[in-house]
Amino acid sequence: MSVALITHQACLAHDTGLWHPECPDRLRVVLRALEGEEFHTLLREQAPLATAAQLALVHPQPHIDRILATRPTDNELVMLDADTVMSEGSAEAALRAAGGAILAVDAVMEGWARSAFCATRPPGHHAERAMPMGFCLFANAAIAARHAQARWGLHRVAILDFDVHHGNGSQDIFEADPSVFYASSHQAPCYPGTGAAHETGLGNILNVPLAPGSGSAEFRAAWSARIIPAVEAFAPQMIIVSAGFDAHRADPLAQLLVETADYGWLTGELLGLARRVCQGRLVSLLEGGYDLPALAASAAAHVRALMHA
Repeated sequence: MSVALITHQACLAHDTGLWHPECPDRLRVVLRALEGEEFHTLLREQAPLATAAQLALVHPQPHIDRILATRPTDNELVMLDADTVMSEGSAEAALRAAGGAILAVDAVMEGWARSAFCATRPPGHHAERAMPMGFCLFANAAIAARHAQARWGLHRVAILDFDVHHGNGSQDIFEADPSVFYASSHQAPCYPGTGAAHETGLGNILNVPLAPGSGSAEFRAAWSARIIPAVEAFAPQMIIVSAGFDAHRADPLAQLLVETADYGWLTGELLGLARRVCQGRLVSLLEGGYDLPALAASAAAHVRALMHA
């Protein structure tokens, strides 16, 4: 079986305006990095539109209606908050990002892909149950987890987040639900200001904050010594990865010093974990990463490890 690469051109039409860090070029450089002979065996799939019922697995109807009704025209932009922008193409892009995450789950559960990487935008891990924020409109990883439970009957799902920013949305959605384990390494202090170590939910939340200036050693230790053993004890039936590459030393939005090679290493570790606890079931969703060369190289290292580990 090969690895599925799920994307859609509509995700490029999510226009955030000049100088916004979460820009269409992020997706362009990732897709360009995954071209060529090295990646020729990827199963290249188009992200479908998520349905209203699928979104409602996580979000209340007023939140869904607000996002889908916001379709400005004439190149206008609507600011939902100081960071989160919508343009004419944003609603469809958000539906494709959520739909791509759902397709990734189905691909792995149906067995026609060994694992899957969703190269879509907007990202999702800051979107709370009833509030968009932090560049995110719908909570893609959370929707994927709920879909895995609703369609496939899985009782335990883990969301593992290595974005430099804490996934407050994922935590908000699942902190009172012991059927989903959420673990995150992230810089602290940093946006959005959540993710302290004492935030443990019902014992299903594990936050490992890293101080500014932390690098490969601290990043690898957070995962090998803290997060992976805890996930193994939880024994999920599927792993969903919130793959943000903004902990890279080159990224302008934070101050961690993670190297490109660390992402390849961690991907291999997570695949090994998936093989031990959940028959190798792993899907990965693009979150952050705002230095374009570092994002392209890191995403390529991640997918390369998915293909070969």
